[in-house]
Amino acid sequence: MTAGPHVTEAAGVTTRGEAAAPADTRAGYDVDAGIAALWQQFADSPDQASRDRLVLHYAPLVKYVAGRVGTGLPTHVDVGDLVQSGIFGLVDAIEKFDPERGLRFETYAMQRIRGAILDDLRSQDWVPRAVRSKAKEAERAMERLGARLHRTPTDAELAAELGIGLDDLRDFYGQLQLTSVVALEDLVAAGKDSGSLVDTLPDDDAVDPVAVLVDQDNRRQLAQAIAQLTERDKIVVSLYYFESLTLAEIGKVLGVTESRVSQLHTRAVMRLRAKLVEQTGS
Repeated sequence: MTAGPHVTEAAGVTTRGEAAAPADTRAGYDVDAGIAALWQQFADSPDQASRDRLVLHYAPLVKYVAGRVGTGLPTHVDVGDLVQSGIFGLVDAIEKFDPERGLRFETYAMQRIRGAILDDLRSQDWVPRAVRSKAKEAERAMERLGARLHRTPTDAELAAELGIGLDDLRDFYGQLQLTSVVALEDLVAAGKDSGSLVDTLPDDDAVDPVAVLVDQDNRRQLAQAIAQLTERDKIVVSLYYFESLTLAEIGKVLGVTESRVSQLHTRAVMRLRAKLVEQTGS
């Protein structure tokens, strides 16, 4: 009795003239077998560990659907947010998928993922769905009229095409303003080579550099003027303006009466003012 062909799978070698299966084909079989086993495991025991493994396996579907949905959306919509919403749709698809219905999981999951992303977008939309629907209807009517008339239709023509009155159309325009959102950054940069919104917004807490320079110059002049006072006048000015002592407290420090301190203070201020005027005029 002649023995049949023997295949050594580990080495990928076939004897007695039978060709070896390509490595990528065998790898595909292994992946299919592995995911089928994982589905069976999840069906037998739908625990979180097996579900998470299924989510990781089918995660590229979420990125693909999010990229398709994100095409044409405003630039402020982050694709990462769409992916996050789509993950919830994928988890829901895994938990509700019924293989007995004969539908490929990928087809079913893409529908659930897309639905989850659209539901999340609608929940964030401040414009009523009826207004969105009317806006699309108006756009289609404009396209039909433009193709038929070979020009931009008037408001009266558009109203007639939509089957509404001219006043209703103008009220509708007011509602449509809600759907027209332009990034403030784009408005600021319009007609300019470059520019940033940050550069146009005033910072009330920012320090004015001119005021800083003026303050530094005033302090320098004041220090020079104080340096020219007598020693007692310097003490009075320092204790009164920098240490916030009262005239009575300064009198106790100097051992003189409060009225004498008042005289010293007045004299010091007058001398300072004279020195500052002299410095300014020089």
